Amino acid sequence: MSQNWTRKIAVTGALSAIAIVLGLTRWGFLPWPTGTAVTIMHIPAIIGAILEGPIVGGAIGLIFGLFSVLQAAIAPTGPGDVIFTNPLISVLPRLLFAPAAWLVWAALKRWPIAGLVATGAIGSLLHSGMVLGMIGLLGVYPWPVIGATFVAKGIPEMIVSIVLVTAVTGAWMGIAVGRKKGSDL
Repeated sequence: MSQNWTRKIAVTGALSAIAIVLGLTRWGFLPWPTGTAVTIMHIPAIIGAILEGPIVGGAIGLIFGLFSVLQAAIAPTGPGDVIFTNPLISVLPRLLFAPAAWLVWAALKRWPIAGLVATGAIGSLLHSGMVLGMIGLLGVYPWPVIGATFVAKGIPEMIVSIVLVTAVTGAWMGIAVGRKKGSDL
């Protein structure tokens, strides 16, 4: 096995473990004034896609989606969690959003900071849009509720994603942000 594939497998495993720990400990859900939680569980998949490509990002997203199905079936935290037992809602969008976010990174990596910010923002919006869009397509909730949810949760998730994706990935890649570089971020 080549060293490149060994690295991809290691990154996939490490970031998947982070996503699972975020879910098990509930650290992946930040309380929000609307009474719902803002998730950061999609961020490891975005980071994996940036660092190692669309297959790694998709694999981490798949593990996140499978964990979401299990969590919704075994230990739901509220009545709304039941809809996430449907793999079309919880797995399919999470399998696809990180490879799509990688396309943003691939197009903008010549400008690393702008690329990281855009990938964090668009990746997060893709995640929210795909999950909520599938909920709407399946007729679980009406579109006005989905739109309000996208604004109430999608925008804060995007802001958190921009900060974490830029800081973590920038530090890992040793990208200079102002006077800070690498682990100084």
